[in-house]
Amino acid sequence: MKKLMILLSLTATPALAATGPFFSLANTNFIVLLAFILFIGVLVYAKVPGKVTGMLDARARQIKADLDEARALREEAKTILASYDRKQKEVLEQSARIVAAGKDEAHAAAEQAKADLKASIARRLAAAEDQIASAEASAVQAIREQAVTVAVAAAGDLLARQMTAKDASASIDDSIKQVEARFH
Repeated sequence: MKKLMILLSLTATPALAATGPFFSLANTNFIVLLAFILFIGVLVYAKVPGKVTGMLDARARQIKADLDEARALREEAKTILASYDRKQKEVLEQSARIVAAGKDEAHAAAEQAKADLKASIARRLAAAEDQIASAEASAVQAIREQAVTVAVAAAGDLLARQMTAKDASASIDDSIKQVEARFH
């Protein structure tokens, strides 16, 4: 086989190739056709098409796995966002209930004070108003604290989505410098 290939390669030089009948070693087109068929035969013998197909199939499987993973991460992010939205609504509803309950308790205390002691109504009314103000202030404070907590969580989530690795690295470096400056 090697001797035949060497013989064919020596006889297929451009100096020996000339025009003539097509099925002749003197015809350049016929020599090129034989070389092309031989090249294709070597590729098939070496099982190159199967290897290329296998590599393409492996790449397709990897891309499909990456897409599936991306879809799963997207669904997880949607679930987490929905959870945060639900928690925020629950906190707002709870704060409204706390304010309403505080007001109801204050009015009930005021009514009880009026019914029990008419003589000390002025003193008890002032105490009830103080209690209302305190309950409202504590409810407002609780709402503010909860709103701050929700805002900080939302801002953290927003910053985490918008911040690139470079920005995060720069922010960490700046924080380290600030801490170092405060300790020295």
